[in-house]
Amino acid sequence: MTTLTLSELYIYPIKSAAGIALSEAQMTARGLQYDRRWMVVDARGKFMSQRRFPRMALISVAIGERLEISAPEMAGLSVPLVSEADEVMEVEVWGDRCEAIALLETKAWFSQFLDTDCQLVYMPDSSARPTEHGKFGRGNLVSFADAYPYLLISEASLAELNRKLAGKGEPTMTMQRFRPNLVVSGVERAHDEDRWVQMRIGETVFDLPKMCARCSIPNVNPESGDRGKEPTKTLATYRSWHRAIWFGQNCIAQNGVAKTLRVSDTVEVLKQKVV
Repeated sequence: MTTLTLSELYIYPIKSAAGIALSEAQMTARGLQYDRRWMVVDARGKFMSQRRFPRMALISVAIGERLEISAPEMAGLSVPLVSEADEVMEVEVWGDRCEAIALLETKAWFSQFLDTDCQLVYMPDSSARPTEHGKFGRGNLVSFADAYPYLLISEASLAELNRKLAGKGEPTMTMQRFRPNLVVSGVERAHDEDRWVQMRIGETVFDLPKMCARCSIPNVNPESGDRGKEPTKTLATYRSWHRAIWFGQNCIAQNGVAKTLRVSDTVEVLKQKVV
């Protein structure tokens, strides 16, 4: 049997902005450290994403002593990694409402780049947003991610998509199009991860309760910020059922605080569905 390995690790500090590839990442109660702890909201406090604002793909971030933010033809912007409760506001993410810290100094920058009234907010530790609207209990938390703390995709699944795209004369896609946190190599068949129910990465056990229903964000080119029809058009030919397109697995860590995930960690499937 082929050895399964954690081959790539990503975080996306600002929801819907560019991600950061890491060689190791610290786990927290609501996902990987710094993952989706910041979010752009409109004047009503509602989250903004590449679904309506594909230019968000061009916002890059780096983490040092502060969160450094950049975008084409914009001066750099810097915010603290942990913000004090200077001004607390209620924000909305897919029907969930939770408290966030308004970073008023970012309003002009984001409003100019996205050409709409908006600003950056930060999720403090005191803000409790439960995973999947509380379906797994109030103690299972998530950051500003759509619903789950972790998203996993196998290299085999992307390779199968790229094989189909190449066969149509379409450009192939990078893994970054799908914004996973965890990428696994060594999976023998595309989408074998659909059947996984529980796995271990390094020392951490994860439950995999639900496949990921994809929106239009993978159609946004992360290098140009332009939206096209692929890969959704091709995925719809073989990954569409129940009125959704499925690609990747959502994950929840069991007691996942204060552990570290590392690229090259062994991945072991502990339970899987019998087909």
